[in-house]
Amino acid sequence: MSNPHYPNAPHQPGQEIAETLPDPPSQPLAPVPSVFPGRQWQQVLARDASADGQFFYAVKSTHIYCRPSCPSRRPARKNVTFFPSAAAAEKAGYHACKRCEPALATPRPDPQAAAIAAATEYITRHASERTRLADVAKATGVGRLTLLRGFRRVLGVSPGEFARAQRVSRFKDVLRPADAASEPRRKVSPAPAAPRITDAIYEAGFGSSSRLYESSNDTLGMTPRTMRAGGAGLLIRYTTAASPLGRMLVAATPTGVCAIAFGRDDAELIADLRKRFDQAQLVPAKGNTGWLADAVAFIASQTSEHPLAATFPLDVRATAFQQRVWKALQQIPRGQTRSYSELARALGQPTATRAVAAACGANPVAVAVPCHRVVGKNGSLTGYRWGVERKRKLLAAESAPR
Repeated sequence: MSNPHYPNAPHQPGQEIAETLPDPPSQPLAPVPSVFPGRQWQQVLARDASADGQFFYAVKSTHIYCRPSCPSRRPARKNVTFFPSAAAAEKAGYHACKRCEPALATPRPDPQAAAIAAATEYITRHASERTRLADVAKATGVGRLTLLRGFRRVLGVSPGEFARAQRVSRFKDVLRPADAASEPRRKVSPAPAAPRITDAIYEAGFGSSSRLYESSNDTLGMTPRTMRAGGAGLLIRYTTAASPLGRMLVAATPTGVCAIAFGRDDAELIADLRKRFDQAQLVPAKGNTGWLADAVAFIASQTSEHPLAATFPLDVRATAFQQRVWKALQQIPRGQTRSYSELARALGQPTATRAVAAACGANPVAVAVPCHRVVGKNGSLTGYRWGVERKRKLLAAESAPR
């Protein structure tokens, strides 16, 4: 039986496609279709702007409906139902949210986007200083509460988290160049290394070494001393294999998969891995086991009729912005594409198209982070780190009926 409100929604026998809303005091509400609620709820939690217009969610306790990207505080799942259109939500007795204005065909530009952009520029310029929120507010003419809310809504992080990411980036810049130039491969003893690391920590704006080390694994992917040594001591196992997209290489640290790449032959792939991890210990895997086997099977299945889901963790180093772009890429449904400008708008930074493209190009794990699903504004394939023909083949396989 087809769904008149959402004609493309599949219906499996026994699948519930209607939810009955609670009765208001005046009159009962009619049952309203709800399609793919699991996926929709995840998009609501992520404030996924790319889902705007595809569906709307309504809150039973307030009788208000919103866009998926609405910045309002998220309600309890039990109070949420979904609608295929704004008209359907209003017909059921819900009122449009005044913050996200779901009844408008195109949402109004975020009035605080310019202010947040000015604040991020200020924080970046003063990354080596202990900048207070009051200082940022005074410099940009924006209230502290507005800054807090705006950062969370536009960037998805707090001003403090953004400032920390800038300090970490500065720490990398301060620490690596001098060491790389003066002693690229010589083992450095702990005693003389400590002053350099300490100087870099304070020059980067951290108040103490503990403030950097307490979450360095999450932010840097390795400890500062290991990073200073260019990854020395880091064990990376790798394997090469045939795939529908040509020769591939998968590499993993003890934390997760750190590289998935395609190339002409094994020599090219291994040389590229050594270039990226020039000080790490690279060890060919003895047989495909664990995460390496999972990743190889995942890639091999992506052009088949029954693609596997990625079940392995990732261990990739990235800036805060790159992490946001890569997470947004992973939210693009299989069989769909987004333009670079659409992705930038979904991140709340419509002018960051070039930065989004650069983040896509820096992706080290092919297919697991599906940067191949981003195309030019006119639908052209544009570039792809591992070759446009591979991109074409992946997109053709993903769009084929299953």
